[in-house]
Amino acid sequence: MTGRALGRLLATGLLGLVVGVVGTSVHRAQPPWGVLLALLCVVSAGVLARAWTGWTGMLALALGVFAAVSLLGGPGPGGDVLVALQPVGVVWYLGALAVLPVALLPRRWFSDDPRAPRTPRSGTERRRSAVSPAP
Repeated sequence: MTGRALGRLLATGLLGLVVGVVGTSVHRAQPPWGVLLALLCVVSAGVLARAWTGWTGMLALALGVFAAVSLLGGPGPGGDVLVALQPVGVVWYLGALAVLPVALLPRRWFSDDPRAPRTPRSGTERRRSAVSPAP
């Protein structure tokens, strides 16, 4: 693994921590819109991580989100919690799983390789010529 790849992997993990902290802060703001916004942030960060580093970056992102939510979800020094055991809190605890739909997207959507030009099939050309008159 090159230094650049390791740096990108660490950056996606740090991004996961940031998204987890911000999502924990807003997930109860305006039910259900706060948790939906937080989950949308996880999905969009997952798209970034997959396009930038592939599946390893998505794993680092999910681990960062999970670590932040787990750390902030526990009881604080005064006994208060940021992620309460309510439906919105349970959904946010599972927020790291929001990268799974991104993992199921086709690999070619994230590829930088140029696509080969499409060549029409011979059957398609015959059908087109039969339907439309030749100029």
